[in-house]
Amino acid sequence: MKIKIIIIFVFTSLLLNAQNDTIKLKEVIVSGNRISLPISEDSRTVSIISSEMIKNSPATNLTDLLQSVAGVDLRRRGTDGMQADLYIRGGNFDQTLVLIDGVKMDDAQTGHHTMNAILSLDNIESVEIVKGPAARIYGQNAFAGAINIVTKKIRDDSLNLKLGYGSFENKKASVGIQEKFSDDASILAHVERQESDGYRENSDFKNTAIFVKYQLKNYTLISSFNDRKFGAENFYTSNPSFKEYEETQNSLVALSANYLVKDLTIKPRIYWRRNQDMFLLKREDPSFYRNLHISNKVGFETNMVYNSKFGKTGFGIDVAKVYLSSNNLGDRDRLIFNSFLEQRFDNLEKFDVTLGVAISSFSDFKTQFLPGLDLGYDVSDNLKIFGNIGYTYRVPTYTDLYYSDPGNEGNSALQPESAISEEIGIKYLADAFNFTFSLFNRNSSNLIDWTRNATTEKWKAQNFSAVATKGFETSINYTFKLANFNQKFDVNYNFIDDEIKDQNVPFTRYSLNSLKHQFTTSLNTQFLKFLNQSISYRYVERTKGNSYNLVDAKVSAEIHKFIISLNANNIFNTDYIEVGLVPMPKGNVMFGIAYKVY
Repeated sequence: MKIKIIIIFVFTSLLLNAQNDTIKLKEVIVSGNRISLPISEDSRTVSIISSEMIKNSPATNLTDLLQSVAGVDLRRRGTDGMQADLYIRGGNFDQTLVLIDGVKMDDAQTGHHTMNAILSLDNIESVEIVKGPAARIYGQNAFAGAINIVTKKIRDDSLNLKLGYGSFENKKASVGIQEKFSDDASILAHVERQESDGYRENSDFKNTAIFVKYQLKNYTLISSFNDRKFGAENFYTSNPSFKEYEETQNSLVALSANYLVKDLTIKPRIYWRRNQDMFLLKREDPSFYRNLHISNKVGFETNMVYNSKFGKTGFGIDVAKVYLSSNNLGDRDRLIFNSFLEQRFDNLEKFDVTLGVAISSFSDFKTQFLPGLDLGYDVSDNLKIFGNIGYTYRVPTYTDLYYSDPGNEGNSALQPESAISEEIGIKYLADAFNFTFSLFNRNSSNLIDWTRNATTEKWKAQNFSAVATKGFETSINYTFKLANFNQKFDVNYNFIDDEIKDQNVPFTRYSLNSLKHQFTTSLNTQFLKFLNQSISYRYVERTKGNSYNLVDAKVSAEIHKFIISLNANNIFNTDYIEVGLVPMPKGNVMFGIAYKVY
């Protein structure tokens, strides 16, 4: 409680002493796969993490960065995003979609691999978080929301070197280069290596990440590779003698184009995504129990937008083939076809209306129609009232369907999950002050979870219940000047209430441990030309009752071509667990130095 009072007092004092002059904020464009809109015109709740916010955040990786967003829940099993599950507004890790420049990174094996493909913060321009049903826009895996990672824009020639060293023998090094050969041709390449002895027994890791982006006229090629090797102590079991171990690899290659023909914009794309997961139940005895899964997804999509006197018409198709080779799940494949159509009417004076439908077809499941409607009313240039409703669904993963071991059994008879989601809200966006508030509701049926009737039984995947999820969230962002420098203050709060309508089993593994209360706040300040500091606070209380407080901080100094930084996480040594039986690390630091060669 003392910590909360001190932080609130500091924030209030700074605000009361702030000068009246403010900083002009740019209107941010939300880059959907079809209709791209300024955030002020979008009739949905969309959160944006800008490049400036990334630079000033105490977070050193995307997983930690997302923890500050209202309604977003990252349940980590270690440091530096080593293994984390992504949840939005109470949805589970299989119900949230991650995209990189609009390329879907879903994995047919399991949603546990969603975050395997995340990029280094050095390669990210911004992050767009779409909350609520996004199936009408992206397809079936965007059940509870979607996160689109927008890669770095290539603006100039540069060569950057970075070194980091921190707690638990955490060592990090990276090299990044950007070259603009002409106005029509440029390249970005980045290589990063990180390894640590771990903060507890069998939590060591070694990571390698490579990212390349090449642009030639209206063509863009992106390629990424992530290799992770890590001790997985009690990630999936409670037996301390097993010493679990895991290795994952994730690859992406995508070629996109952008054509403008009068009032028609055409964006075709081809892509290939690969994920490999190798798990050992006993690290020192691979023959005891070993799982190896390799999934590949090859796809083609094209998205088009036509501008007319009636507004914007978006349409597109996405065809993909998924292959899985697994010593546990077997050899599987499925053909996926998605088509999209949406019409935005934005010439209705102060009203905007967007109607849309997606048709989603899987070779092993029935075709689904996913309609949606967005409505908005501009009270003024800065104030907007909005609402939306949408139908969404998710097909079972191959793990849900076919996984088998002595304690778990998949279910090949599973049916897709489905839900109807509604939202109503208000947003005020000005040059220096932004405020959003929204109420949301989701009625889900046929939810899939691993269940059992007694502790002596196996866990089995089942369509087990209908769940009503309702809540609200609010965000305040204030940018001001103090001592002739820019300062920024953020406050976010999210509340979720889940109600099981007809659960017919006593034990479930993953469902209903939502963020009942989530409060985050951050302050970024600057009082000297070369020095910048930030502090963030997060309070979490889950449905099952566990709660905790976390404080992180960062100080960075820019001296000539050098940037020296110190990141401190969990500085008050909070004991907490985000998922399972994995305790998170207490206070830890990372010292970094970056040098811009040119």
